[in-house]
Amino acid sequence: MKGVKKQNLPTKICVVCQKPFTWRKKWEQVWDEVKYCSDRCRNERLKNGMI
Repeated sequence: MKGVKKQNLPTKICVVCQKPFTWRKKWEQVWDEVKYCSDRCRNERLKNGMI
């Protein structure tokens, strides 16, 4: 993703809050597996037993 402008980064929709979120450098190797926009949404999903 080197040299890509911020407005051109890939986005996904969070499965918990249904809000769009943008690619982050720390997700570079696992972008296909990312489902949640934040730890809060990931924990909310697990807390409610919605796996």
